[in-house]
Amino acid sequence: MAGQEVNPAHEELLKQLRGVQLIVINTTYGGFDLSHEAVLLYLELTGTPYHFCPQEDRERQTRLGDRIIVDNEEFYARGIVRNDPALVAVIRRLGSKANGEYSKLKIVEVPAGVAWHVNDYDGKEWIAENHRTWR
Repeated sequence: MAGQEVNPAHEELLKQLRGVQLIVINTTYGGFDLSHEAVLLYLELTGTPYHFCPQEDRERQTRLGDRIIVDNEEFYARGIVRNDPALVAVIRRLGSKANGEYSKLKIVEVPAGVAWHVNDYDGKEWIAENHRTWR
């Protein structure tokens, strides 16, 4: 109906039914990363247990906050699969607050069934379709 507010969950369901993959990329030079707040939200949404540990030096502690430890290792957002629904939810919920120190994140829509990978130049990323190669 005209004038009715769009339900984001409904829009997400329609995209899935239409066959769209949602993939997160970094659109600026520097590299993919999440803010401290975004990492915590991601871990909460995925039910991943974590704890905090202080940074080794004061400057890093002030700039980045406590290290986040998962399975006895520091958690790095770079390891998150880019089409992870929890990651997409974090970016949608936090918007620019999800951006890491040198990143500007964006959700890209790719048709379902397309085999893809993330390419980058100096950390600025795009999605490319996989193609066959021989050597």
